[in-house]
Amino acid sequence: MVFGTIYTGLATNMLLVIACLPAAFLLVATDIATTWPALVATAPLAGPALAATSAVFGEFSGAGSATPVRTFARAWRRYLGRGLAVGATATGVVGVLVVDIAFFWGRTAGAVVIPVLATLTAGTVVTAFLTLTLLPERPAARLRDLLRAGLFLGARRWYLSAGILVLLVLLASVVTARPAVGLGFAAAPLLYAAWGAARFALRTPAVPDSPPRTP
Repeated sequence: MVFGTIYTGLATNMLLVIACLPAAFLLVATDIATTWPALVATAPLAGPALAATSAVFGEFSGAGSATPVRTFARAWRRYLGRGLAVGATATGVVGVLVVDIAFFWGRTAGAVVIPVLATLTAGTVVTAFLTLTLLPERPAARLRDLLRAGLFLGARRWYLSAGILVLLVLLASVVTARPAVGLGFAAAPLLYAAWGAARFALRTPAVPDSPPRTP
């Protein structure tokens, strides 16, 4: 059991790096202060990678063991399109909000506007993560239904969303400061904790397994 847990964690870290290889290369080998536009462009790759990671975590949690490489690869292929759509949408929205925050920083209106923009940014990140967690749970559901469920349940259980956000920010901080440590060791444990909180937040059934069809 201990060996299986360690193996699953290390394998998941390796698979995350492979799935997000362009972004991982930029983090490890370049100065992010100058290459951040390229990092933003590669950020949507995290979408299908996180959906596949959720599939691995779900298998491990349910069976007590997992075949991370096979499960990750199968889930990555299956959710590639929708994962990229979620990743690209979240990246675009967060990018616009961050630009707006930078614009209002130091201005009189910033005292009112910036907290709202920061809340929207946090909500976007959490909604995207919840949606990607739901993908392996409801593979036949429409993407807009998953997004709606992630948004609604994330807002309804805001305390869990806050915990998820703290874990994701912590992971981003570790990866930015020490990419090798963050990607090689810290990613799987922190993502597993965030995934567990997300599963609890999404416990209420709010997404149909298949869309209704009209004649």
